[in-house]
Formats: sequence, C-alpha cells, structure tokens
Amino acid sequence: MHIREELENLIAAAFARAVEDGSFTLEEIPAVTLERPRDASNGDWACTDALHLAREMHMNPRNIAQTLVDHLPATDMIEKVGIAGPGFINFTVAPRVFQDVVAQVRAEGPDYAKSTLPEPCKVDIEYISANPTGPFHVGHGRWAALGDATARVMRHAGYEVYEENYVNDHGVQMDNFAASVVARYLQLLGHDAELPESSYAGSYVKDIAQAIIDQDGDAWEDADEAERLLNFRERAYAYELAEQHRVCDEFGTHFDTWFSERTLYEEDENGKSKVDYALEAMDGAGYVYGKDDAIWFRSTAFGDDKDRVLKKANGEYTYFTSDVAYHYDKVQRGFDRLIDIWGADHHGYIARCEAMLSAWGYPGILEVVLGQLVNLYRNGKPVRMSKRTGEMITFEEVIDEVGVDSTRWLMLSRSADQAIDFDIEEAKKQDASNPVYYVQYAHARICSILRNAAPEDLRNRALAGNVSMDELSARVIPVDVDLSVLVEPSEVALMRKMETLGEFIALAARDRAAFRLTHFSQDMAGLFHVFYTNCHVLSDDKGLQNARLALIDSVRIVLEITLGLLGISAPIKM
Repeated sequence: MHIREELENLIAAAFARAVEDGSFTLEEIPAVTLERPRDASNGDWACTDALHLAREMHMNPRNIAQTLVDHLPATDMIEKVGIAGPGFINFTVAPRVFQDVVAQVRAEGPDYAKSTLPEPCKVDIEYISANPTGPFHVGHGRWAALGDATARVMRHAGYEVYEENYVNDHGVQMDNFAASVVARYLQLLGHDAELPESSYAGSYVKDIAQAIIDQDGDAWEDADEAERLLNFRERAYAYELAEQHRVCDEFGTHFDTWFSERTLYEEDENGKSKVDYALEAMDGAGYVYGKDDAIWFRSTAFGDDKDRVLKKANGEYTYFTSDVAYHYDKVQRGFDRLIDIWGADHHGYIARCEAMLSAWGYPGILEVVLGQLVNLYRNGKPVRMSKRTGEMITFEEVIDEVGVDSTRWLMLSRSADQAIDFDIEEAKKQDASNPVYYVQYAHARICSILRNAAPEDLRNRALAGNVSMDELSARVIPVDVDLSVLVEPSEVALMRKMETLGEFIALAARDRAAFRLTHFSQDMAGLFHVFYTNCHVLSDDKGLQNARLALIDSVRIVLEITLGLLGISAPIKM
C-alpha cells in the first residue's frame, strides 16, 4: 500500500471514531482529500477536509481539524502532525516509511512506479504524420519526441497504447513530387527542363534523380510521360519513406504501424473502400447531403462553423475525406481514446474532426495536442538555413550535431503548447549548465560509486559492459541491509522524492504532460548532488556504507526509469 493510501485510511478511521463518540454528526464518512503542501517545511501531505466540511458541519474548520487529529489511530508512520492556517492538517511522515521505499525500488526495478487503471483504456497516439515528399523538419522532430514520450509515460501508468504514423501518400502532392524528380532527372541528362509549379526544389530531389540515373541510366529520357511520372513517383516515394524510417530508428522512435493513406481508397472483396464504409456510416446517421453536385457533411450540427465538402462536383474526394475514413478506421479498431499530435497551424481542423466522430456516435473520444514551433538558435542567434546545403535545417542534421539525448530533452523540456527555443551550441555543452548532462552525470556518478565499492574484477567487468549495474549492486549490497540508519536530511529528501514518482507519472499520463518528467529528473539529480556533498558513501562504517549504497542504487533506478520514459539514455560512465 502507498503512503497516500495509508494516510487516507488513517484519516477515514479518525472520522469514524469521531462519529462513533458523537464528536461529529455525519451521515457518511466523506472521501479524504490530500494534497502536497507547496512548502516542504509544512510536511509531506496536507488534509483539507476540515475546510470543505465546515459549512456542512456548522463547525469552525480548525476545531474540525483538531478533532480529527485527536481521533487519529496510533501509528508509527507519522512523525509529526500539525494544524496550520484556517484548518489544514499537515502530516510529516516518519523516515522509516521512506526507508521502505528504498527496498521497494530495488525490488521492483524498472517496474517501480507502474500503476493500473480502474478500467482498461486502449489508446491510439498518432504523431509525426508527414508527407513522404521530403526530409523531416525540426517540427516533426518535436512531434516524434512528444508522441514517443507520451506513449512511454502512459504505458507505465497502465494504459494500453498503440502508436502510429499516418503517411500522407495519396493526393496531388505525390504527383508534384514525381514531376520534380522528372525535371531534375532530365536536367542531369543535359535537358533544359523547368521545375513545375508547386515543385519540390530541395537538393534531396536531385539525389533521387541521380539514384535513378545510377540504376537505369537514360532509359527514361524519351519514355512515355505518364509511365515515367508513375515510375518516378513510386521510386521517390519509396526513397523518402525509407529515409523517414531510418531517421525515426536513429531517434529511437518506433511505431506499431505506418498507416498508408492510400489504403483508405483500396477496394476490398465487396468492391468497397474504407472511404465508402466511413461515408455510408455517416450517411446512415443522417449527416450527409448533396448540394451543387457535391457531397457534404453536415458538421455544423456538431458546432463546426460551416459544413464540409466530402466529394467535389468533379468527383474528387477532398483531403478531409481521408481524415474521415482514417478516423473511422481507428474507432473500428476498438480504441477508447484517440490522441492526435498536430502542428499549431492545424488548429482549424479540430472542430470538423470532432464533428465527424460525433456523427458516428463517438463524442469526446478525440484529443488533439497542438505543438508550437521550435525556434533554432546558435549561440543566441536565429538559424534558419543549413551551412551544408544552404536549405532548411533538417531534423536529422540537428540530431547528428547535437545527439539524440540532448535533442529529446530540449524537445520535451516544455509543454506542447509552448514554443521551444533550441540553441544548438547550448545543447552540445557537457557541463552542469546543460540539464540533460546534469541528470545523466548524476546517474553515471552513482554507477561509479557502486563500482568503486565492488571488488576489482567485478568493477572491471562492469566497466567493460559484461556485468549490468543491477547485477553489480546485487552482489555488492547485502540482501539484509539495515536501512534504519538513513535519517540525514539529504537522505530523507532523496527517499521522499522517489516515493512521489508513481503519483507523478500517473498525473503526467493523465494530463499528457511528459515534459514534467524533465523537471522531476532534474530535481532528483539535484537532491543526489546535495546528498553526495553532505554524505560520504564509502566509509569504514560498513553498516552505514551498505545503507547508503542501497539508497543511491534506488536513485540510480529511478533516474533510469525517468530518463527511459523520455527516451533518453542513462549512461554508466561519462
């Protein structure tokens, strides 16, 4: 049982005792309300029930608070109880309780702070979802970090999470992409070919054209234009999609599926596509109508500012129709929640997407996370163009220069609704001014202390990577280690912080706020550095040494968990 639950049970017992002896007149015992005091000097938990019940009970809230304190059952888990302000009951938990946290963290390892939900919740998180017509830009990188970390945090909190990348491989942009490659192909063969309007002019288009020449030579120089366009479109598409897969792999982002928009228009054995089924369901609910030779969705019935065209008068489907079919396919796959991570410029699409789901009978199932811009800087000066290519700086260039860990940290350091100022040179620093380095260094320092406590052979094997830190700590720290000696303020502060991780992750998952884990891990690392300054781990007092080794080993595990939820490595040496 967690500390919070134990406190809730104690306070509920106090209510029951007070009702039993007539101190309180209540028809039923109220739900206990606990919160963390803003000032740590006020204790570990504060009960606010006295303030909430004052009017109902016709009593002064401080009198209610005092009565509850007087009726608390005897327990050794509470070191101090105090009444503050208008009636807050502040509880300071005994160090013994936090000492148990050390043992729990070491016993559960990477499963520490995992939780379950009252009811199962199957969640689909869709993110990145770029056109396969060019390299990822820095904004795509933010969605990659945000979606991946959100999925990791939610899984730890008990959600069943499915991740997918929606590949926009259907529509006019694909033909424009192919035409751009054709023009570059002909130019490379010496022709005076002009790039078409709405072309893709990046140097990567030349690279694709050159790859075709390397494979086929001039075989397509005088080919049928339609056949050449189709061939080049598919080859260019495959090239860029493979590049996107490669960059995601490099960044440590892995999807359960890359969902192709094209599949929405493919017919099944009944001669129908996913688009057909989605529109039939919408029509069956009475929200599709014809006007001006076009087919419309009556989205204004659900709060949209205007109805939306599904099929144009010329017979072409709109871009919105793909969204309709795609989200209908999602709900048919049985998800309880749909989370879409979009750029802020897609704000106008939210109302229509919420409307289509409501039309099928799924109101409120969609959550849209809008991510703000990433502003690139170098030594405080804005950077917009790549030195290497003279074009847009790609996401891959950033991670190649800065590294995956620093890139992820900076992409996740703020809430999605806040813009990020990403200074490339600051991100590369390897000192305490760089927060990810600061946290990783704490983890590496702990690993160093644990190794120094081990026999030389074991230490060397750990450094070589032949022995894991879990195995090393299990062999160095006695199973029956006595943790009762961990009473120094900096020791208790570490244990108190570790105890909050489960609650912290559950709230971060609920609020889709993975960025909070950057703050938690910084706080954890800061408390460790204070402990390291105040307390010698390796000493002649073997009992105290073993207890402190167990303590820092649990800190190591917690740092590894929090960094892992952000998709960031926890190095054992730096």
